[in-house]
Amino acid sequence: MTTGGERGRTAMRAAAKTNGAIRARLLTLLVLLPLLITAFASAALAAPSATSTDTQAAYLAAQLRTSPVYVTDQLPREIPRSTAPDFAKVAQRTGVPTYVLVLPAQATTGVDLLDAVHDRLGKDGLYVLIDESTVTEAKAYGVRAPAEDAATVAFYELPYDAGPLLSFQRFADAIAQGAEKAAARAESAREKYNAGDEPADLYIGPSDRENQSTLTGVAITGVPLLMLLLVPYVRRWWRRRPGAAPRKAGQQGKGKGKGKSPGSWILVALALGTAVAIALTAPLLFDQTRSSASPPPRAIDLNARLDRVAKGLAKDPVYADPESPRVLDTAQLAQLHDRIEKFSSSKGGGPVFVALVPQIYEDESQGDEEAFTAAVRDKLGGKDGVYIVADPLDGYINVFNYGLALDTYSAFFDLPESISYGDSKADEADDHLLGERLDDLMVILDKTARTDEPTTPGDPYPAADPITEDELRPLYYGEFWSGLFLGVLAALLFFGLAAAVLGIVRVLLRRRNPEPIPTSELPRVSPAAPSLSYLRETATTEVRAMTTAFGTGETADARSRDRYEATMVLVDEASAAGGSGEELDALRPAALVVITVLARATRAALAHEDTTRCCGVNPLHGPAKSSRHVRVSTEGNRRRMLPLCDRCLNDTAPNDYPALLLTLPAPDNDSQRTPYYEDDLLSAAPEGYTKLGRKVRESALAH
Repeated sequence: MTTGGERGRTAMRAAAKTNGAIRARLLTLLVLLPLLITAFASAALAAPSATSTDTQAAYLAAQLRTSPVYVTDQLPREIPRSTAPDFAKVAQRTGVPTYVLVLPAQATTGVDLLDAVHDRLGKDGLYVLIDESTVTEAKAYGVRAPAEDAATVAFYELPYDAGPLLSFQRFADAIAQGAEKAAARAESAREKYNAGDEPADLYIGPSDRENQSTLTGVAITGVPLLMLLLVPYVRRWWRRRPGAAPRKAGQQGKGKGKGKSPGSWILVALALGTAVAIALTAPLLFDQTRSSASPPPRAIDLNARLDRVAKGLAKDPVYADPESPRVLDTAQLAQLHDRIEKFSSSKGGGPVFVALVPQIYEDESQGDEEAFTAAVRDKLGGKDGVYIVADPLDGYINVFNYGLALDTYSAFFDLPESISYGDSKADEADDHLLGERLDDLMVILDKTARTDEPTTPGDPYPAADPITEDELRPLYYGEFWSGLFLGVLAALLFFGLAAAVLGIVRVLLRRRNPEPIPTSELPRVSPAAPSLSYLRETATTEVRAMTTAFGTGETADARSRDRYEATMVLVDEASAAGGSGEELDALRPAALVVITVLARATRAALAHEDTTRCCGVNPLHGPAKSSRHVRVSTEGNRRRMLPLCDRCLNDTAPNDYPALLLTLPAPDNDSQRTPYYEDDLLSAAPEGYTKLGRKVRESALAH
């Protein structure tokens, strides 16, 4: 029989055992809690990258469910969306289910994207990825198709300017031939290409057409005139040569007093017939009408992306391009919405529209963020607010204020480069750290001073007409008329002196009295890897020419004087180091390039030429015509928006830009070279002459 004391002790032991179990569970939970937190944190950090791929792939897979061919609306100047039926027709030649994605090159991750889209779509077939120029990736899933060999055929058998549709046609034809023939064809094409037998370009550029017009004009006047001058001269020389048989008396007086001989009239008739023949055959020889394979876009093609973005912004102030990799995770997107709402409700604030959309040279705005923003705002009914364009591909951020009373000029025009362009960490990150940079931008926006009057930028610089930009001028137009005059000069020069003698005399005169190279010749003759002696000689020549043109400066305007003074800051540094304006040996290579660039800019300003920037690939190329995203390194596929000269803009293939990039020699070793933009002083060259001059003055003050 159990006593009361025993029952109490038993109850106490049970309670102690229970409390011990509870304490053990709590201790176990405390030990596991950090591990659980770490696991959840790791999953949260890993989520954005997976979401980034899945979001893009899911969108593209959804488009392929509607149609097996999807053409982006972001490349209307190169591949209008209206060409989708043409791609679909070609896809039928393969003989297997074919799914085609036509996307901007920078927006894709190659075969990884095809894998993700295939997983999302869940259908076997041949998946093809095409960019602005060619077939870039292809992979067969569950079907037999020589995808890799066909892509090799399309790449090596066609020139770069063949265009994406012709590239896809060549690809589809190779697929239809079967694996054995496609492999042999790919190997043959690769061997020819490696042996230097590259396919010739299919199209010419505007400068090529100008050359054709000039050549036609020169031939029409130069060849007949040379016939009229040279044939009688050779005839007389032959008759009067030493040892020639003397003419009979009757022959010597023949034809005198009776006008021109029949032979003279025949020569005139032949010369006129030659001119007519050249005029009739030149259009048959130079029969090109377009400079690109891209067809003219329709109005619906040019408005498709603008309508899409405007529709998205009308529903949500943040629009992320679904065709591009995702750069904002859920937390960053929520924080950005909170920032926008806070600014909108603040005193003097207003709406903020953020477009995470690529800006590509082939888009409807020609890669101009301001033109794109103005067009989207127009689609939104002219809504006022702050418009932010963030490129998810290259990470650039641009801000425009329409109608809000903000001190735009102080806040937006001098944004830190870490926000506008990103730093080295942003360049290395897949998302370009856009979430953090947009958050920093909203902080600046919150702190922007309010003004009494609203601010609105002027009209953006008009982009080239997408309908006519690829049309070549008629052959008998423009430079043809100057070619007629040049033909007369060429005939006279050829008749007077042999071309070789003239070339030697010209070289000797140029060496004795050096003159600056004409601006039009700079892109063709300026080296990409100049020696230190070349930089010194060129800078000395340009300083001498600038000083002569500037004179006393009485007729110089403010722009000319500003550039002149910035140039002389560096010249004075050479003088302080023991040299002079004629002896720039004390300056380092980057300073010599800056002197050359600013001296040329000064002379251009004195001549009232409206040039504001130099070529960003090679500042020695002279004035820039327009800007474009280009590759500046053979490593990777990252591009930079740079101003380009006429040659780099029209006559250079995308893969040739790294070879044209200006590199600088070490002061004591020409073999050690570095890209010019790595120099702090010269890095401001692509930003314009004004900022370059400001950089020179800041550098001088720092020393």
